Amino acid sequence: MAAARVFTCVLRPLQGQQRPIGRALSSWPRPGFPSPSTTTTTTTARLLPPLRRTISSTPRRPKQAADEHDFTSIVDNPPELVRVGRKHGPGLIILALIPATAFILGTWQVQRLKWKTDLIAKCEDRLVRPPLPLPPRVDPDAVAAEFDYRRVYTTGRFRHDQEMLVGPRMRDGEQGYLVVTPLERGGGGKGDDGEEEASKILVNRGWVAKKFADQSKRAPAALPTGEVTVEGLLRQPWKKNMFTPENRPDKGEFYFPDVKQMAELTGSQPVWVEQTMEPDYIQFLDHQDRGIPLGTPAEVNLRNNHAQYIFTW
Repeated sequence: MAAARVFTCVLRPLQGQQRPIGRALSSWPRPGFPSPSTTTTTTTARLLPPLRRTISSTPRRPKQAADEHDFTSIVDNPPELVRVGRKHGPGLIILALIPATAFILGTWQVQRLKWKTDLIAKCEDRLVRPPLPLPPRVDPDAVAAEFDYRRVYTTGRFRHDQEMLVGPRMRDGEQGYLVVTPLERGGGGKGDDGEEEASKILVNRGWVAKKFADQSKRAPAALPTGEVTVEGLLRQPWKKNMFTPENRPDKGEFYFPDVKQMAELTGSQPVWVEQTMEPDYIQFLDHQDRGIPLGTPAEVNLRNNHAQYIFTW
């Protein structure tokens, strides 16, 4: 930049005056001497510095959408709040049905809770009553309506030759079976020949381990032969669920107690009595070691999970 200023201040006026140096020559150019214009150009080129291109350190801004000539801002567009003329999709309808369905199911579970609570209270009230003598003839429909979990007692002889094992059933981590034996009683009325007919009922004597499934491996006390008195609970017939296989009585395999089927096989009434046992631990160990069936405790074992279902819904 300093050289350029020298050229501007010193050489430029000299070029404008065009004063001759030395004596005047008759003709120009002369051989062997350069012309004045050539000399001036060479001197200027030597005094001026080479031009440099200025480079900026500021980064170039990337091209944006707003730089386009046809760009339109979203602020300038009119807002679209509602789709006019279009119905709601199925997703919104499903979302609206969820709380309504949960309310209906919750209300239904409240009603079920009240029904189950009343049923348990009714059954527990029957347990505290003194046992009734079981009549010779029993109406199965009356048992389900008014006598479920009612304590009864009766006398008769066990028909061990018609014994049926229902299972397998687990108890304290051990596999076993429920022993169902018909109890033959007298007082069944007189037949056409004038003789008294026998009256049979089905008695669930309790649980035995799998190793005592064979009667020959049990103690003699497990197979009483004389007249016995049985005290137990009247129960309504069991209901089979969808996961339990069908019974095969021709092979002696019973997976659930089908009361009507067992009654037809043994000629008994479709009446189910569960023999009860006092919760005595010493007696429990003695019966378990000798293969004597373990009776059920006299208690109501109805499940009641409806309060949990109410909170779920």
